[in-house]
Amino acid sequence: MSKKEKVAFYTLGCKLNYAESSIIAGKMAGEGYDIVDFDEKPDIFIINTCSVTDFADRKNRKIIRKAKKINSDGKVIVIGCYAQLKPEEISEIEGVNLVLGAGEKFNIDKYLNSMPEEKFISCEIEDVSGFHSAYSSGDRTRSFLKIQTGCDYICTYCTIPKARGASRSGTSHDILADAGEIAEKGIKEIVLTGVNIGDYGKGIEEDIDFLGLLKKLDKVEGIERIRISSIEP
Repeated sequence: MSKKEKVAFYTLGCKLNYAESSIIAGKMAGEGYDIVDFDEKPDIFIINTCSVTDFADRKNRKIIRKAKKINSDGKVIVIGCYAQLKPEEISEIEGVNLVLGAGEKFNIDKYLNSMPEEKFISCEIEDVSGFHSAYSSGDRTRSFLKIQTGCDYICTYCTIPKARGASRSGTSHDILADAGEIAEKGIKEIVLTGVNIGDYGKGIEEDIDFLGLLKKLDKVEGIERIRISSIEP
């Protein structure tokens, strides 16, 4: 990177997206990028999308077009559920430089260092595995702490399994470490976040369920309040 490029994030949708945007932004800041507000004419726009409804899809497209109006020379990178579900559709929107699916969004820096010729990189959702820890910080009085992602329930009205893959969890060791970091930042309230956190324990080699994790988190010094979100889809 020849100069300190400015990067802006715009996050739509659920608390899980906010947690993931925050951790990606922190990683990029650590690599020398300057994280700025969306309206500060950044060099790179990263739009973390939602795709729960047709309205959400329309809002995604509106934000993508807004980015090009702010800086016509800026790079636009689209990640999130919309990017996994409809990568070709997004890549055809004027001004989009890159679309990264569920398996690639945590490696944005790799693609920025060597921008690929193809505009979208997305694997089959069945091939997405592993768990990337994430929590939000710096923009709220509470932190969204990711403990689970994906869903194994195939409901006719819901696209989440196709967007995020199978249900999988973070280890209690990693989640407790994240909670400790949150407390060190002076944040006293965490919101446990996932697609269906009642499924916590799936995808890890650890004999623990959601209640067991709660009991461990209750012992983290500095965390005074724990909120629960999305305990069922």
